[in-house]
Amino acid sequence: MSWEIFWHFFSQKKYIFPVSIALLIFCPVYMQLFLVETVKLAPKRDQDSACLTTPIKIFQKRYKSMKDAATIVMSSPALRGISLVSFFFELGKSGINFVLMYYLKAAFGFDKNEFSEILMLVGFGSIISQMLVLPLINPLVGEKVILCIGILASIAYALFNGLAWALWVPFMGATFKVVVVLVRPATYAIISRASSSNNQGKAQGFVAGVESLSSLLSPLVMSPLTSWFLSSSAPFNCKGFSIICTSVCMMISLCFACVLEPGAPSSNNSEDDIETPLLSES
Repeated sequence: MSWEIFWHFFSQKKYIFPVSIALLIFCPVYMQLFLVETVKLAPKRDQDSACLTTPIKIFQKRYKSMKDAATIVMSSPALRGISLVSFFFELGKSGINFVLMYYLKAAFGFDKNEFSEILMLVGFGSIISQMLVLPLINPLVGEKVILCIGILASIAYALFNGLAWALWVPFMGATFKVVVVLVRPATYAIISRASSSNNQGKAQGFVAGVESLSSLLSPLVMSPLTSWFLSSSAPFNCKGFSIICTSVCMMISLCFACVLEPGAPSSNNSEDDIETPLLSES
């Protein structure tokens, strides 16, 4: 949010990279000075014997951890459903995020000022919706309804941008992003409720991995499709057709969200299975 404000008010490009470097340096310095390490490192052993065995053990532990996480998610209907919701939603959302600025610049001639105005509009609205609106409506309607409303807003956001016919339409569509940001907290609230206290990290890590996979696959299709419909060789005149396609992914996500049944952890998910930290194993 602070970066968007800086970009809007300080238009001289010579300030952008020095400030970016300063902020990047600040993060590790802050972590080193103020954050306390909670995992104790394993005692040092014979370096010659550990050189070969340590990578093998790390690989075995990571494989077992991923296998356990997949088993936990697949054994729970709620976790399995929210994984499908997250996959298709992130597939559409990341597709829009990767090509939207390129599309707006090519179709409407947007420059950095318009981009920063949209980002600030979304940023301020997201702060208000998550800090003030979400705590008020969550006890009344529950996470599933908030999730469905957020996905509906994302569909409207995609259609407004894909079918934009004037310069003001993307600004109007950006207001829906204020509601779209509620999808993520609702998603992880459902995951938290559907998994036991010992398996929270595994379940949320699995869903995060599913979202990362969607973010990897989406630009492989969206980038060439957007370029094609913005070029003179497009089969028909619809410059935002690729963004309209992302709304189809979000509609599929909405269908899975509507049939989702958030519930308590299953019997397979509630067993006492505390994984030993990787760095603490001797």
